[in-house]
Amino acid sequence: MSTLQFKSNIKCSGCANTVKPFLDKVDGVTDWSVDFASQDKLLTVQTTSATEEEITSAVKSAGYHLTKK
Repeated sequence: MSTLQFKSNIKCSGCANTVKPFLDKVDGVTDWSVDFASQDKLLTVQTTSATEEEITSAVKSAGYHLTKK
């Protein structure tokens, strides 16, 4: 299990709900959350096998972007 963190433009729970089906489809993602209180809107992803590229691509498909923390 590994933990990946990204800076995001996912600003609210509504945005997170938009991203949810895309991240939930990524093989290996076991859990994820967004820290809305953080200035960088940190997305933390728990994964057994998903790569940074797969996660970034899934979020991009939802209309948002990530940068590696």
